[in-house]
Amino acid sequence: MKKVIIIVILSIMLANCKNNSDLAKNEAIPELETPFVWEGANLYFLLTDRFNNGDTSNDINFKRTKETAKLRGFKGGDIKGITQKVKDGYFTDLGINAIWMTPIVEQIHDGTDEGTGVTYGFHGYWAKDWTQIDPNFGTKEDLHELVKEAHSKGIRIVLDAVINHTGPVTEKDTAWPDEWVRTDKKCTFDSYDNTVTCTLVANLPDIRTESNDNVDLPPQLVDKWKAEGRYEQEVKELDDFFERTGHPRAPRFYIMKWLTDYITEFGVDGYRVDTVKHTEEYVWQEFKVECDYAFSEYKKNNPEKVLDDNTFYLVGEIYNYNISSGQFYDFGDRKVNYFNPPSFHSLINFEFKWNSKELSYEESFKKYSDTLNGVLKDFGTLNYLTSHDDGSPFDKTRKKPFETATRLLLSPGTSQVYYGDESSRSLVISGTEGDATLRSFMNWDSIAKRPRTKQVLAHWQKLGKFRANHPALGAGVHTMISESPYYFKRVFKKDDYEDKVAVGLDLPKGSKTINIADVFKEGDKIRDAYSNKIAEVINGSITIDTEFNIVLLEKQ
Repeated sequence: MKKVIIIVILSIMLANCKNNSDLAKNEAIPELETPFVWEGANLYFLLTDRFNNGDTSNDINFKRTKETAKLRGFKGGDIKGITQKVKDGYFTDLGINAIWMTPIVEQIHDGTDEGTGVTYGFHGYWAKDWTQIDPNFGTKEDLHELVKEAHSKGIRIVLDAVINHTGPVTEKDTAWPDEWVRTDKKCTFDSYDNTVTCTLVANLPDIRTESNDNVDLPPQLVDKWKAEGRYEQEVKELDDFFERTGHPRAPRFYIMKWLTDYITEFGVDGYRVDTVKHTEEYVWQEFKVECDYAFSEYKKNNPEKVLDDNTFYLVGEIYNYNISSGQFYDFGDRKVNYFNPPSFHSLINFEFKWNSKELSYEESFKKYSDTLNGVLKDFGTLNYLTSHDDGSPFDKTRKKPFETATRLLLSPGTSQVYYGDESSRSLVISGTEGDATLRSFMNWDSIAKRPRTKQVLAHWQKLGKFRANHPALGAGVHTMISESPYYFKRVFKKDDYEDKVAVGLDLPKGSKTINIADVFKEGDKIRDAYSNKIAEVINGSITIDTEFNIVLLEKQ
């Protein structure tokens, strides 16, 4: 009887082992969640005032009613308008996972003429009070809502930081005290000192960022805060900041405190930093320390709102910095490293538009992959083809919107989509002066009504979503598979996560046979994200029949 029982038990055990073995064979290995990687992010840059008007009741404030030069006044765009488009899924459909918006702090109240006609601070770079959101852009409640809604869709928010200067002096906007700003020396840009210790243009007071002298608050801020009933609170917060940090009460540290408050209060994810080369490099090292502290405090105090373990993102604008320069910018008499000691994660790359005009796809992609995995390893670059102050964009007349998307969104590095790139918003506006031609209101009407615009937008959406879904595209290592027809692969690895894609460009329409044996495995089901067609890897290749000359291949 004992033998029978033992035999039965052994049989059951063997059966269970077999069943567990079969389960193990049939069980799919759980896929790791796609990580967000700044080095390969798809970042959307917009002028807050020119994107979408979500609240017409805030269109006029501080009696900003002067007649301005064309496209040089406030046009109604605001934070609520951005939030509406986040909720509508506009950015998600475009594959955007980060939004950079121009500064939202309170601007000077009057208009001024710098030689291009009467202009208001619609662009956000003429600060009057760093502690307050300009009512033309919205309220603190609006910013809280934007961050919440964006984060719910996996979209990061990047604000714009200005430490270099205040807004211009006008009849309504008095000059800051001499111990805060200089106004007597205009930059000639022919040396380090003549780029840093000077004003960018006349009547744009330059913050004395080199100073370590203790200074009092500007009297106009004291009066303003008292009138608004928040003087005591602002002073208390400043006292706490200077006690914690041990910094002198020097101008730059006041501004750092005010800027990092947007991190601790709202949980924004990064700053694009304006006019970097016009400020001493150690200022940015100090700023990074304060940003990192503020971000860690926000995460500690709001654990339920933490998206991931990424550090705070800092990308710098050094006008005319090129990726070919590696980690350095050359002032002519001095070279400065803005990456190390730690300052910036990335710099805006002013070279990309020229590379896109002069190099083939492969020459450009290889150059960027080699650089980002070489001298810029562990750092990044922000590529653009159109921007708010670059008068020589890649495609000023918008005749090449498909190539613009293909080059930008398939290139190694972080991509900067300038608002309206995806809809061929015009960059040539008659009657404008200077950079105003680059800053028209977003062409929502064209998106709604014009078939050509819809076609262009669809191309940007397909490539953008492919980039958002695959960190390999922007942050991976590039390898050409074949020159003609042109195919390449990208591979990204981080800890236990691995991402692989293959892409083909300028292909014949119709049936295509592609050898992808070193990218995907035999029997893998492969999806072309452009046509949404699926093929199986057989003998190392797939055959796919599409009406397009591009394929975006991913494992299904």
